[in-house]
Amino acid sequence: MSVAAIIVAAGRGERAGGAIAKQWQVVAGRRVIDWTVQRFLNHPDISHIVLVLPENDPKAATAFKDLSKVICTTGGQTRMKSVNNGLQALAGERVSKVLIHDVARPCVPDQVIADVLDALDKDEAAAPGLAVSDALWHGDAGTVQATRDRTGLFAAQTPQGFAYHAIRAAHDAFDGEAADDVEVARAAGLEVRIVPGHPDNLKITRPEDFARAARILEEQMDIRLGNGYDVHRFTDGDHVVLCGVKIPHDRSLDGHSDADVGMHAVTDAVYGALAEGDIGRHFPPSDPQWKGAASEIFLRHAVQLARDRGFEISNVDCTLVCEFPKIGPHSARMQSQMADLMAVDERRVSIKATTSERLGFTGRGEGIAALATVALVSR
Repeated sequence: MSVAAIIVAAGRGERAGGAIAKQWQVVAGRRVIDWTVQRFLNHPDISHIVLVLPENDPKAATAFKDLSKVICTTGGQTRMKSVNNGLQALAGERVSKVLIHDVARPCVPDQVIADVLDALDKDEAAAPGLAVSDALWHGDAGTVQATRDRTGLFAAQTPQGFAYHAIRAAHDAFDGEAADDVEVARAAGLEVRIVPGHPDNLKITRPEDFARAARILEEQMDIRLGNGYDVHRFTDGDHVVLCGVKIPHDRSLDGHSDADVGMHAVTDAVYGALAEGDIGRHFPPSDPQWKGAASEIFLRHAVQLARDRGFEISNVDCTLVCEFPKIGPHSARMQSQMADLMAVDERRVSIKATTSERLGFTGRGEGIAALATVALVSR
């Protein structure tokens, strides 16, 4: 049994202003919907994400078609119908828990998601809420008419979590419209556990909310550094491959793949930044299918893994250590090739070389070493 998240993104949200719906507007460099989807993609316990998109926008799903966890479906005329469509899209997926989340909450902290899921281990329904701390007024015609007792009052947030079959049955039985899925659950007799909400988990509703969301997202930016190191000895041959460039030489590098020592170091640096081990974990040398493989296969895999986790490559710095061949005449091509493979600007890729002053195995001309550092930044 698995955990799914339904992200409701079919509405217009006219109070937020703008020429397009708020989920497609850009905040802190990315669309609101991209930030929200990434929050759930990054959570290790969530195996399915259902995006409920506008029914009159056939291109809305294009940006998500390559994400294996994501199922796209269309919404209805009301939020209730959209949630129902999302629940139906999970039929047959063996889902035990489901989180239902508003796309306009892109800043939801990981801890809020985790707390809701933990509560579902014991309860059939759980949702985050913020205890009301401000005084409450009842106003009319621009003046305060009365005060209200705030004891026991909470501001509701999402994601709201449920046992999948329980909330699906509750929606099937509910007639009319509801403020949220907690109201639907309670109408079906489910007891809803309140878990701590978070002030950062705001819902973008008005134009000024975009600026506040941008401040929160920029503060939460995740920066990762990874280091890579690789060595290959020389063997008989007539060329070497370094950072994707074939260089004529009187010897070749020995390795299970094409022995591109520079690309291997960069690849391991990406894996390291993600805490994903090294190339050997993902492409074991004991597996004959990787014999003689082009190292770009490994690098592309590492870069795609980073992007799937919500990271972009900020910059790469690779140093080749050897007495020969001379790297300088080829470094510009190496920089261009590596940038192309990683789909980043060439100005973010540094390829340089040094000797070891004829000390050690590289100084004796027995092989080539490479060191690399990669910086990843969350999108």
